Order: sequence, then structure tokens, then C-alpha cells
Amino acid sequence: MVEKKSIEDIEVSGKRVLVRVDFNVPLDQGKVRDDARIRAALPTMQNLLNRGARPVLASHLGRPKGEPKPELKMDPVAARLEEILGRKVKKLDDVVGPQVVEAVAVMQEGEVLLLENLRFEKGEEKNDPSFARKLAEPVDLFVNDAFGTAHRAHASTVGITEYVPGVAGLLMKKEIEELSHCLENPAHPFTVVLGGAKVSDKINVIRRFLELADNLLIGGGMANTFLAACGYNLGESFYEKELVQEAATIIEESEKKNCRLLLPQDLVVAEELKPGSPERVVYPDEVRGAWKVFDIGPETVNAYITYLDKAAMVVWNGPMGVYETPPFHHGTEQLAQVIARSGAHSVVGGGDLVAALEAQGLAGEISFISTGGGATLEYWEGKELPGISALQDQ
Repeated sequence: MVEKKSIEDIEVSGKRVLVRVDFNVPLDQGKVRDDARIRAALPTMQNLLNRGARPVLASHLGRPKGEPKPELKMDPVAARLEEILGRKVKKLDDVVGPQVVEAVAVMQEGEVLLLENLRFEKGEEKNDPSFARKLAEPVDLFVNDAFGTAHRAHASTVGITEYVPGVAGLLMKKEIEELSHCLENPAHPFTVVLGGAKVSDKINVIRRFLELADNLLIGGGMANTFLAACGYNLGESFYEKELVQEAATIIEESEKKNCRLLLPQDLVVAEELKPGSPERVVYPDEVRGAWKVFDIGPETVNAYITYLDKAAMVVWNGPMGVYETPPFHHGTEQLAQVIARSGAHSVVGGGDLVAALEAQGLAGEISFISTGGGATLEYWEGKELPGISALQDQ
């Protein structure tokens, strides 16, 4: 496990602390639609406030590409954060500059500042040293609590640590602990469930878990590529033709490594993807013509449940079907219910699954939900994440 200093290892009283948070939340008509990422940062904020620090929060929102965009200002985020924290949050209209320096200098204990959208500044994504220095200028300490951006070498995740000491926030620390646990000492039987559209996004993750897991259950669009590798004709279903041979190789590797790799036994197909589409359940050798695969079938769900029921630890990344378009939600929802109610230690790898779990009220039943998407996958692949590497070692 990566051993990094966290806010628990240092004195913060009286210090002005720039906290890189991940408040890249969905907005709807000028209001925050889902505040899960804001809530995930609360333990770090409360810890700093309780210990007399003066937190200055910084986040990106959307993809403004270095240009100020009114619809991506941080004001709705500040309003929601204020409600959740139960204290005033002063939102600034700048990210760096004289007004920010002055506002930070006069902060009193118990006050919270939120900077404007980091990505309004061209220097942010370029990791521009001049911008990073300005970001660091008003503060004494840097805390990275934004695991979801830890795989990006930006000014607010890497560059700033050249000018002020950087340590992990409590969320970052927890992410490192939990995701490392999946790789270093998983409890057995260890079952990994991987879905989503593309094998190409997860090839290295699949290979990593082949070495570790007892069972690897495949669903989603990526299962189509594996089924094609087994010789099935999948009609007009999406699959990655250029990765069929790679999928065949992975199936062979799973046998050598004693990892049971399971593919869908039956499939839910329809001619078009739209709510309420007439669907049918077929076996892989029965897919015809214009049919497209949009979910795993009930026999597959039951087969996968057998392994999930016996698991001591479960890792899940990626939905089993196009869950946001009923009737193709059943596979994802049924596995979610089983995993949430099992006695296994469950780790869900962020992304699309979080919304699916929250829609069913199951998020609280999962042992740990990562706030990362790409960062989670890269961590599991074994890549070095620049936003973590830049922090001080223990």
C-alpha cells in the first residue's frame, strides 16, 4: 500500500489549508442534483475545522477548457455545501489573484472559503508552474482529498506541491486503503464483477484480477466481446471486433490461473434501445439479425448470485446492462441487491454504478464506494497516480 502522510499526521491549527476536493457534481437548473461527492468530503472538512484550520476549498466543475462559463460557476455547489455543513461558505469569484490572497489572509477560525471553478484557468490542466505558485501563495498547506482526479497531473493536484507541503485528506486516505485491500490481501472466496461497455477500458484490470480472484463474472457490453471470442454471432450488438482475439487469450489465461471466468448464459435482446422496448430472453447461440444485446438474462443472474452468496469479498465495477433504460436494468439491480445484502466486504468502483445503487437506496449497504472512475481503474491496474505520488511520504 502507498504510505502517505494525511491530515491526521500533522498540526493544522491556525493554518490556511488549500483542500483540493472533487465537487464535480451534476447540476440541474442551477441546483446540485446529486451531492454524494460533496458529502464524501465532509469528514476532511470537519476534521480541519474542529482542529482550528482555515480551509480554502478548490474544485473543478464540468469541462470549461480554460474559459469562464456562467453555467459552470461554483455558486450552486457553495449553496449546497452551506446547507450540508450548517455554516456559512464564502464563495469567491476568482481562483487566484489579489482578491483571493486578501480573502484568505483575513479568514477567521471556523470560516470556509470556496474558490471559483479551477478549470476556468488555462494553467490548471496544463499544470502550469506559474499558476500553481499563485494557487499556493495564500496558504500554508495543501490537502488532496480529490481521489477522482488523482490520475491527472494538474496544477491543483501535482504542481502546487512544489510550493507548499501536500498531504492526503481522509477520503483520499480511505480510497488508498480500500483499493489497496482489493489488491494486497483480499478475503477469499474473492469474486470480481466487471461490466460496462468496453473491454478496452478494463483489459489491464481484468488481467490484474485474474491473478487475485477466485471468480470473475463478466457482464455489460464487454461480455459481448468475450462471447464473440467464443464463436457466437451477436447480431447487431455492440462489441469490440479488434479485441476478440485478446478476449480469447484472457479466457485461456483464466484457466491457467485457476480463476473461474463466467460469461452470460442467457441475454436480454431487443431491436432498439428505448424505454419499454419489446425484449426477449435468448441464449447466446439464438441471437439473430437486427437484435442487440442490452442486459444479462435471468439464468445468468442466478448463476452469478451463486458465487456472490459464497464470497467473502466482492469487487464490482461497471453495470451489467443498459440499466438507465428499462427494461434493461434488471441484471444490474438484482446483483446490486444481492451484493448489498451479502455478508461480504464489498467495494464498488465508482462511475455509473453509484447512481444505480443510490436509485435503489442501497449505497449505504456497500462497504466502500470509490469516488473515482478512471482513477480507480488506474489504481487497480497498478499505475502510479500523480496526485498521490506528489504527496508527502509517511
